[in-house]
Amino acid sequence: MQNLGLIEAVKASDYAEAERLIKVGADLNQQDEQGWTPLNFAAGKGELPLVKLLVENGADVYKTGRDHRTPYMIALAAGRLSVVKYLREIEDNYHGEKPARPQRQYCKAYHLGELRQYPGWTEGQINWKKKANGQGGEIDFAEESVVFIHQDFTVTESMWHNENVIFNQVTSDWEAFCASALDFRAPEDIDLIVNTEANG
Repeated sequence: MQNLGLIEAVKASDYAEAERLIKVGADLNQQDEQGWTPLNFAAGKGELPLVKLLVENGADVYKTGRDHRTPYMIALAAGRLSVVKYLREIEDNYHGEKPARPQRQYCKAYHLGELRQYPGWTEGQINWKKKANGQGGEIDFAEESVVFIHQDFTVTESMWHNENVIFNQVTSDWEAFCASALDFRAPEDIDLIVNTEANG
């Protein structure tokens, strides 16, 4: 049977034993039956000193188990804010091939009149789906019509991304207008985290 001593030390929050095992050559990326590494466990427990010890000694920050979650994703799901911030910085500064973080789907509702204040505003009907009542064709939107800006700054008639698109001429000027005039910003992972560190 594989020696999982480093995993056991991390699960027991035993920093001294983990450090000793690393010094004698323990496999930093050893995996249990679910494919979790010592870093996966440290991230989930929110053990920042252990996370740093493992990363600084070469633990793979992108190693996933059967659940296909990186240590960053595990810490995020567990609400371990300090570990999330640390691992995010490590990932952002990683030199080499790295998987892209999945883009979070997000949209926010606005009245169309607000968006029409943008000087480069145009309206179209892209990837348009007919309504259940069979209505289709050109639609004349009123100023008070509710529309949705998505994380990629496209605008749709409903909350469904890439369906019933009204506006997709995304430029840096449009993004700046959304930020300044509409106070639109898709939240980052960290913005949505439920911090569990205060509760232990």
